[in-house]
Amino acid sequence: MAAYEMNFDGLVGPTHNYGGLSYGNVASQSNSQAASSPKEAAKQGLAKMKALMDMGFKQGVLAPQERPDVAALRRLGFTGSDVEVIQRAAREAMPLLVASCSASSMWTANACTVSPSADTADGRVHFTAANLNCKFHRSIEHPTTSRVLQAMFANDGHFAHHPALPAVAQFGDEGAANHTRFCKGYGDAGVEFFVYGRSAFDTRYPAPARYPARQTLEASQAVARLHGLSEAGVVYAQQNPAVIDQGVFHNDVIAVGNGEVLFYHQDAFLDTDKVLAELGNKLARRGGNFQAVCVPGSAVSVQDAVRSYLFNSQLLSRADGSMLLVVPEECRNNPSVWRYLQQLTASGGPIREVRVFDLKQSMQNGGGPACLRLRVALNEQELAAVNPGVVMSDALHDTLVAWVDKHYRDRLSEADLADPQLLTECRTALDELTQILTLGSVYPFQIA
Repeated sequence: MAAYEMNFDGLVGPTHNYGGLSYGNVASQSNSQAASSPKEAAKQGLAKMKALMDMGFKQGVLAPQERPDVAALRRLGFTGSDVEVIQRAAREAMPLLVASCSASSMWTANACTVSPSADTADGRVHFTAANLNCKFHRSIEHPTTSRVLQAMFANDGHFAHHPALPAVAQFGDEGAANHTRFCKGYGDAGVEFFVYGRSAFDTRYPAPARYPARQTLEASQAVARLHGLSEAGVVYAQQNPAVIDQGVFHNDVIAVGNGEVLFYHQDAFLDTDKVLAELGNKLARRGGNFQAVCVPGSAVSVQDAVRSYLFNSQLLSRADGSMLLVVPEECRNNPSVWRYLQQLTASGGPIREVRVFDLKQSMQNGGGPACLRLRVALNEQELAAVNPGVVMSDALHDTLVAWVDKHYRDRLSEADLADPQLLTECRTALDELTQILTLGSVYPFQIA
């Protein structure tokens, strides 16, 4: 049976703003409180989806969260009508209002971890929503994320959904941003690669000194157990604490993998030789030929990798077996990164082409092409069982562009988040969106 990798991109929400909420994310912090353009951000994301669809890649869309999250503010003691809750939060605790308005769910690489049916014990595709426990503004996402995923992948004969791990620091889980899968073909049994920043219970493991390590070894192991993965199909690796302290808050800021290829910076991991050997040996036992493409620090520094998001790119397989690397405009604007990419595509290796996209609105908040998409490997039967309302087409693209034009603001500042009208605008837009995507009632205001 044929199998495919489908990319589900996050639709940027109407409250896209630069709150500077993500400590450890250099771009997020450096652009704090700058004015954003929700309309431009959403259209940049939709343009990337449409372009990849036009190139023949399977493409879907994942709906944003309800924001502001009034229920989260109520749990923190703000009372009254919805409008009164927002106004009181603006007066008494503006950072909490900003957090409740975060549109960071657009980065669906953090939404969950996905294991294809070829890897799991019960032969179903497994989803575990990420608890994103390291950051308050992200930790409130997973209940809605779970409902949206269940509406997209509703057939329990093909799909299994798990709730987020316990919301404690020991099980900090950041989803697919720290998870990669290697395989000979998307329908073949593969090797799932879990990268963690620290161990919660074993003090022998080093940890970063400046910025938090968001993913724990224990969280990765728990997800592997929930998904029914075998030891032969799993590799765990620790991220280099020194690069976390340089702003590499997720593995997908320093490495990206696809098929049989890992594209990584030489400083990405601890015990790199051991990690590569284990990946190679386990993939070989499953019929694959592991290929590691190492970017030396002499060619691209960690700082340039973080500035350009070279590794937060999409690595996609073409029909002829070659690979395409989708990068943000910032890679072309960085001389050392662009020079390296020209050498890479001319080298005769697996990565033969680079495509550049303007994703400035996302990049300024700390997320590149890879952050914006969740990868789901599906066989033909599973693909047919996906909610067709979320599968990108020319018609859906045009409908969503018109929807954005109708409902999104051109400009949004921190002060605008206190505007009660913004809540009405967002709920009106999302109510219409659930009908466009045929999701049913997934938002708190729809099911209260």
